[in-house]
Amino acid sequence: MTRLTTSRHLATALRWGLAGFTVTAAAMAGIQAGAQAIAGHNSNAPVNYAADRIELQDRQNRVVLSGNVDISQAGLRIQAARTQVNYTDAGSLKIQRILATGGVTVSRGDERAAGEVAVYDFNRRVITMAGNVRLRRGSDTLNGGRLVIDLKSGVSSVDGSANGSSSVTGAVRNTGSGRVSGSFSVPQN
Repeated sequence: MTRLTTSRHLATALRWGLAGFTVTAAAMAGIQAGAQAIAGHNSNAPVNYAADRIELQDRQNRVVLSGNVDISQAGLRIQAARTQVNYTDAGSLKIQRILATGGVTVSRGDERAAGEVAVYDFNRRVITMAGNVRLRRGSDTLNGGRLVIDLKSGVSSVDGSANGSSSVTGAVRNTGSGRVSGSFSVPQN
């Protein structure tokens, strides 16, 4: 091959590589924008709840909801088999944290995240999900061991395993591959 032909092949390969990178970056931006849909949430809005059974544990400052639990707040919805709501009672009740277990789904708009366990920390404004986490937005999917949604900053991250400093990791068995995986749809020309 001549030097000119080699340069053309290299230029073509670079264009294809950059185009592939651009498509991958655009797809990642799409799923990130989806995670930001949940992250754009008003965590100061009232919290509504429904369940088959509700138990008030006044001395422990908590409420345990079980059976088809459905909690909503300003378009954000948490569904689980069981939740524990911790609160403070300094003149008025203020939710501190919701721990949801048993087939947990967190959804808002067209985005849906599912996992084994979720913690919504109202003080830090962070939702952490762990255990075979699946994030879906339209036909795009993202799978991992742990999803952290920072409602203040709008930044979401997915780890391959449920290991880390989160308060939910102790309750979850790590059954994943330790890698993040998924699929992104590519716009057709």
